[in-house]
Amino acid sequence: MTEWSYTFKVWAIRKREYRKPYQLRWKVGEREHSESFLTLGLAESRRAQLVTAAREGEPFDVDSGLPKSRVAKARDISWYEHARNYIEMKWDDSPASTRRTLAEAMATVTPTFVKDTKGMPDARAVRTALYGWAFNKNRWSEETPPDVAKILEWFERKSLATSALSDLVLVRSGLRAISRKLDGKTAAPGTISRKRAIFYNSLEFAVEAELLTDNPLTRIKWKAPEQVVEEVDPACVPNPEQVAKLLAGVRDQSPRGRRLAAFFGCMYFAAARPAEVIGLRLRDCDLPRRGWGLLKLRETRPRSGSAWTDSGESHDRRGLKHRPRKAVRHVPIPPELVALLRWHVTAYGTAPDGRLFQTSRGGLIQDTGYGEVWAEARTRALTTSQFDSALAKRPYDLRHAAVSTWLSSGVEPQLVAERAGHSVGVLFRVYAKFLKDGDEAANAKISARLGLRG
Repeated sequence: MTEWSYTFKVWAIRKREYRKPYQLRWKVGEREHSESFLTLGLAESRRAQLVTAAREGEPFDVDSGLPKSRVAKARDISWYEHARNYIEMKWDDSPASTRRTLAEAMATVTPTFVKDTKGMPDARAVRTALYGWAFNKNRWSEETPPDVAKILEWFERKSLATSALSDLVLVRSGLRAISRKLDGKTAAPGTISRKRAIFYNSLEFAVEAELLTDNPLTRIKWKAPEQVVEEVDPACVPNPEQVAKLLAGVRDQSPRGRRLAAFFGCMYFAAARPAEVIGLRLRDCDLPRRGWGLLKLRETRPRSGSAWTDSGESHDRRGLKHRPRKAVRHVPIPPELVALLRWHVTAYGTAPDGRLFQTSRGGLIQDTGYGEVWAEARTRALTTSQFDSALAKRPYDLRHAAVSTWLSSGVEPQLVAERAGHSVGVLFRVYAKFLKDGDEAANAKISARLGLRG
């Protein structure tokens, strides 16, 4: 941590019999400093700089003896180097999906902070080089392809100093960059919000590194596009009868489909996310011969790409979404799912690590694979008009179907939120249209109560 002092004293220049005969001496706080020069003019120039800084009220660094403005200049690095330092700082504590988001944000703003655009490569090539190599720490030890190396060398030469971002006009151009896609169209509100948060955090890191005196984003009046509330559209959500037909369409289409019947069953009967089902182990399942069972969801295996994970596998290994790493979500499951899982274990066993679901070759279930099975199930289970609609378009709609079924059955929202792994606030926001179905019943209860009072 830099120690600053406003106590400054400077002595007259003295001449000695040395190679650099003119010595300037000054004192900051209780520490003395000196510097020697070849000519008297150079010594007087430096003395004048120090005196001017003191008169203007600048603090001095006790260790180096330099005024704050000169210390900042000495420490200054390019934005490109700072962005890489920021990625390195965040990398180890970030899951693979967050690493991708960090890299995407830095790759978006970095082309804006350059001295000029002369010789700048194609925008898509730039994005590929920055996103896939410059800001992917896993690849820093790999040999960089020649075309990528050429682009990164260009940014090393052309990148502005980080201190240049004290210019609010320049920072605003960075905000403009995160608001646009490569084709020039406006990016989605959620994407803009995430990138702005990362950009803000990278500038905070620059303040911590004493490359900037403050975060310039705090001084800019800028409003991001409003984010659309992510309500579930009831037109996407299948009812129990339609789900039954869809699960039959999964089971009956092929050996691969039969292997995935219980996988989709977990998404519907337990409202589990696909990444949670991929990581589900037998030891976390209570599957009695009769009655209700229990799933203990404790891990997710989201597919982030092998370039971003520490293991080199395409799936990351994380705790539950928006929960502490060791959190466990207990979800009671009906006899229908208990029977389906017991049949699955009998038919296919488990993976060496205890996972319930694996490919025929023992690998992790891939989203492309189960997506193809689901698409085929829709052709088998739905009418032509239903197939052409948004009904059950994605496997994730099974989770929406589970939550909406619980709500329409009269289960208390707080309990529904707990089982689905939501906060109550998110439940009310995302499933607002399904909660409105209870208005008529609520009105009847109120009327009955008012009648008693009368």
